Formats: sequence, C-alpha cells, structure tokens
Amino acid sequence: MTEYPARMAEASVSAAPQRRDYSSPLTVCIGVFDGVHRGHQIMLNVGRAVARDSDTELEVLTFDPHPAYIVKPEAAPPMISSISERTELLLAAGADRVRVIPFTHELAQQTPEEFVKQHLAGCLNVVVGQNFTFGAGASGNVETLRDLGGTYGFSVHSVDLATDGAGATLSSSRVRRLVQKGDVAGAMQVLGREFTLAGTVVYGDQRGRQLGYPTANLRWDMNRLIPGDGVYAGFLVWNSHRYPAAISVGTNPQFEGAEKRIEAYALDREDLQLYGETVEFEFTDFLRHQEVFPDLDAYLEQMRIDVDRARPPLSSQS
Repeated sequence: MTEYPARMAEASVSAAPQRRDYSSPLTVCIGVFDGVHRGHQIMLNVGRAVARDSDTELEVLTFDPHPAYIVKPEAAPPMISSISERTELLLAAGADRVRVIPFTHELAQQTPEEFVKQHLAGCLNVVVGQNFTFGAGASGNVETLRDLGGTYGFSVHSVDLATDGAGATLSSSRVRRLVQKGDVAGAMQVLGREFTLAGTVVYGDQRGRQLGYPTANLRWDMNRLIPGDGVYAGFLVWNSHRYPAAISVGTNPQFEGAEKRIEAYALDREDLQLYGETVEFEFTDFLRHQEVFPDLDAYLEQMRIDVDRARPPLSSQS
C-alpha cells in the first residue's frame, strides 16, 4: 500500500463542503482528480512550484460527485477513488488543503463568470489542465479563465496533458479501461501505485472456509471502479497490516453463482477476524480468468496453483 508522508496524518481530511477563505493569498489547483494518478501529480507539482514562487499555500479545489453524475448521469464513470481517499491522496501529493465543492444542478448552470466570482475571486494564482472547461455547457475554457483572471485579480497557469514514455496520455479514463479489463499492472503504471478498493467485510457463503481457504468477502460502494472478473495477486490491508493475498472477482461460476463477489484469501492466514471490519484490497497482478473445472478436486488444485502463483511476486514486496 502506498505510504503517505506523516504530514498527511496531521492534515484535516474532510469530504464536507469547505468555505472559500482567501484572507491570505492562495494558489488554487482545480480539477476532479479522480484517482490522483501520475498526470494529476505532475499538475500538482506545477501548482506547488507556482505556490512556492509566489509565497502562497496550495489549495486544491475538487468536486463531489463527479460532474458527469449531474450533467450526464447515463455516462457517469465508475470512480477510481472515494472523495475521502481522493482528499488523502491530494494532501499526500503536496496540497496544503483541499476544498470540496458539491457539484449540483445549480452549479452546473452557472456561467463561467458566476463560477469565478463565487469560488475564485480573491485568490492569487489558478492552475488548471490545458483541457479545462467550466460553466454551463462547458462554455468556459482556459482562455475564458485568463480573461476573467484579469478582472478578478488572479493569474492562470495551464498544464499540458501528461503522457508516458510511449506518448499515451496519463488519464483517469485510461486507468478505468485498464482496470476493467484486468490489467491492474498497467493501471499501476498510470496511477504510480497499486489500484485499491476498500469496503466492509461481510458474510458470504462460507464455502472458502470449508475448502481450507477462508476469504474476506468485500461489500463495496457500487459506484466504484472494480477490476474485470478473474483471480489476482495482491494484498489485504487491515489494521495497519498488509497481508499477501489471492483475490477473486466474479460470480464464482464453479458453483453457479449469480452475484458478483470480491473476496480475498490472506495467504496462510486462518486467524484473522475480519467480519464487520473495514479493509482494503490492493491489486498487483492478474493471474487468470474465472473458469469452471470438471470437479471439486480440479477446482481445489487450481486454487492451490493460484495461491502458489500469488506468492512469488508478492514476497519481495511484503
């Protein structure tokens, strides 16, 4: 699991709407920042540099829910991170504070100038991506923001879209595509850390325990991004401990399951009391697709193979 600097634990992390406070000059970085991937981190680096050069603090302004859930709900994307996780990641990436603006129908109908007047008037610098749009119908862009900055007294710094070594854009949509097809290792390259999913451990069928592989069955927020069906190597994180694990995503077709499950077996651990606990699953490698085996013995043999395959790449990371 990503280790965050100690400063994060000391910062105030809240998903509640926060009041604008420009009683002292600020540099404001604006975006949704879902996942806080490497591209976002580059933008925050620019924000930190601008804040340092102007002797200001860096505030990140973000939105919850994702604007698409209000503007075009049928196309709203599954979220890579919850708002509390996003806040923690933004603080870890260098923000001095995070301001969460509730994205409402009223906000979506504001003109660009109304948005600036309500949320940015009084700040010193604004940092955005080059494809930034705002205001009703996405009618405002970076040039609009620059024009309004001249009126309301702030300078605007736009940041080019970040790409990897092959020239592919580092984006939240790319992370979603990779995770949904099971390429969690590829997603890790874009995120700069493991893809994770948190939730509460609930009772399942108890079948894993009967077969000698007790699993933690995860209840997750249904608007969250989940990996494609399959078996993965990863970690189960609980109570500050990180346990190597084999993780299954899918309906368990071996037993004609109908409900999608996400469950993890902490390797060689049968003593963990996890029911009702909040845990996090980290996904590091895809092992295989879900499949049906000819009999229970063949299925158990495959589970043994899965556990053995999960072990080697994890041993050096523990």
